[in-house]
Formats: sequence, structure tokens, C-alpha cells
Amino acid sequence: MKQLVNKLKGDRVIWSFVALLALFSFMPVFSASSNLAYIGHGTGNTLGYLVKHLAHVCIGFLIIYWVHKVPYHYFRAISKIALPVVWLLLLYTLLKGTVIAGANASRWIQVPFIGITFQTSTLAASVLFIYVARYLSKTKEENEPFQTSFVQLWVPVFITLALILPANFSTTALIFAMVMMLTFIGKYPLKYIAFIIGSGIAMLAFFLLVAKAFPESRFFSRVSTWESRIMNFTTDKPDEDDYQIEKAKIAIASGRLGGLGPGKSVQKNFLPQSSSDFIYAIVVEEYGLVGGVSILVLYLLLLFRFVIASHKANTLFGKLVVVGLGFPMIFQAMINMAVAVELLPVTGQTLPLISSGGSSIWMTCFSLGIIISVTKKDEEIAEEQEEKERRKEALQRLIDKELAEEDLPVDEREEIYEEEAMYSIQDNSRNPMNAVLNK
Repeated sequence: MKQLVNKLKGDRVIWSFVALLALFSFMPVFSASSNLAYIGHGTGNTLGYLVKHLAHVCIGFLIIYWVHKVPYHYFRAISKIALPVVWLLLLYTLLKGTVIAGANASRWIQVPFIGITFQTSTLAASVLFIYVARYLSKTKEENEPFQTSFVQLWVPVFITLALILPANFSTTALIFAMVMMLTFIGKYPLKYIAFIIGSGIAMLAFFLLVAKAFPESRFFSRVSTWESRIMNFTTDKPDEDDYQIEKAKIAIASGRLGGLGPGKSVQKNFLPQSSSDFIYAIVVEEYGLVGGVSILVLYLLLLFRFVIASHKANTLFGKLVVVGLGFPMIFQAMINMAVAVELLPVTGQTLPLISSGGSSIWMTCFSLGIIISVTKKDEEIAEEQEEKERRKEALQRLIDKELAEEDLPVDEREEIYEEEAMYSIQDNSRNPMNAVLNK
């Protein structure tokens, strides 16, 4: 175990927080999966879901380990190549995607020969953030006109968002907000940012108008769901989402200060998404206010560590990558918690590293691997500098020794050379062992 830990490079504090969140996730997932177990095979045995979650987490940590070994600046070029591939995956998901858990949206694709479903929007978000960080770091010293930046930066952003929007409004809004934050931190002109925000709102309004004109189209099937969720959030009209919120609030109220205890949740049997979207309510019910606040503090400490990692990064690209990949995780966690306590409408955002789900965990771990690779760069530079200093000192000692010998009288120098020759293992005889035997 010690040897494995020593092989882990990068920010050890980030490693620790990620490990704590992942370890904590097993008990809530094991407990909250009972509803799925009863619906799936009627036995209520959640051991299979626990093993599945364990496999997802283990694969996720392998992803972190493999990715953090790659120098992060490699992803600068990869993002430009990967973005068109992501567009094809999003288009395929939109047209031929898989529907899970009765949702009326195609957000997943089935991986051939494996049978694993993968949510392509999570991959698209990570690739897009890296692409935006690449562009902002490339054009920092160049005053490109807005027309050029619109084509190179905003057209790819809007294409990606347009392919995600029909199936997932909350993810589209989160990605757009994070891109705006990233451009603001990257010192993109504020007047251009304001124009882009206005353009984004106008495009969304146009999308809604087209959806009203063609309500029967499968591409606009989610619009009615968005409207109902917003209306139910602002009114007391009961529906399925209101049912989930009420059960989540009952679970939170039942937890009080210390909680009912691990595995003793009652509302997990009534919440349809108790192991994913509403797992925070189950955490508070079983571990009380103490457990809920502890999870919140862990995410805030992770955010604080991301800020430190961004500040310490040696390049602008590294700083923007940490912000672009790290901050969305924390905002997603805050949105999940806010939905559970009815501060926001139901969005379908999972709790990173805690909710069950393969693609969500894996893409979170992919982003964490890149962030840790940025922090690892500082350590490598320090180690290389230290190694360079040691070599310089060793070379200086050899030079000093040579100079000192040159200052000696000729007879003393000859004695030194003769003494060194006595310990030579060069073979000057027919017997190859003589050099060692004579020594």
C-alpha cells in the first residue's frame, strides 16, 4: 500500500478528498438501492448494486491514475481533435440514443459488445472546457477580432450546446454558465461576453418557439417537462416531481441532527431516484445534519484546493483547465443538494463521486486526473531542478579535483596516476581474471 501511495503524484490533498468522498458513497448507495432492487427483481437484495458501484469506483480510480500520468499539455491538442468526435457521438445519441428508467429523453448510448450505457454529454462537457481553456490561453497575447474568436470559439460552443439541449436542459445551462465563467477568468472582453449571453438567450427563446410550433416532434419532447418543473416549483400543483421533492424533504426532516443510522432510511423505498438524483436526501436521513454538512464541507474544501492548484499552475492553460474542470464538479454538487432541499427545480444532476452511475463517475474521475496532472507538473519541475543542481555540483567537484591535481608537482601527479592504475580492471593479459586477482 505504501509503495502504491508513493507512486501517486500530484496534489495529495485532492487525492485524499476524492478518496473520502468515494469511500463514503458505498453506504448510501448500498442502502438507497433497495428501491431499485425491489423494482428490478423483487427481492430487495442490494448486494449486486453495491458490487456494481464498487466496479464503477475502481474503474474511476484507474482512470484517475492513468490520466494523471499523462502530461496535461497533451490534452491541449487532443481537445481540438476530440471535439468533432464528440459532436458525432452527441448526434448519434440524439437520434439513436437509449432511454433509461422511463425517461423521455435519449441521453445514453450503448457501448457495443460490452452492454454498458454511457452518457455522452458528460464527455462533451469535459472536452469543451479543455477546448475553451486551450483557445483562451492561445489568444492571451493576441488581440484577435471578435469575428475570428466567434468562429473559432463560440461556434464550437454553440454546436455542442445545441446537440445537448433537446435531451438535457440542466446540463446545457450548467455548461454554458461554466464557459461564461471560464471566459471571464481568461480575461475575454466583457462586451463580447455580454453579447454572447444575449445571443444564447435569444437562441434558447427561438428553440422554445420552434418547440411550440412542433409539439409532436421527438426533438422537443422535453420542453413540456421543463415547463412543468418550473411551474410546479413556483406553485403548489402536485405532480411526479413534487412527489419526489416531498419525499426528499420528509427524509431530510427525519434525519434531524444525528440521523436514523446507516441503512435505516425509510424514504429510500419511495424515492424513485434515491441512489442518484436524490441521494443527498438519503444521506441526511441516515446520517443527519452532521453527515449532510460534512459532505458539503468536503466539497467546499475540494473547491478551495482547486483554487490553490489553479493559482500554483505554471501556465495559463493549466490554470484555466483546473478551473474549467474542477468548478463544474462543485457547482453540480451544489445543484444536487439545492434540489433535494427545494431551493431549485428538479434537474437530474447527480452528486459527483457519491451518486451511483458509471459514466458520471468515470468522467468526473477523468477530469480529476487532468487536474492532478496539472498539480503534478509543479512537482516534476521541482524534482528536475533539484536533479540539475545535483549534477552541476558533481561536475563542479570533478572540475575542482582536476584543477587541484594540475597544481600538484609532477612527481606527486605521477604517484596518483600510478595508484589509480593499480586498481584498474582493464584486461592487459591473456588471463581475463588477472586484473581482478591482482587487485
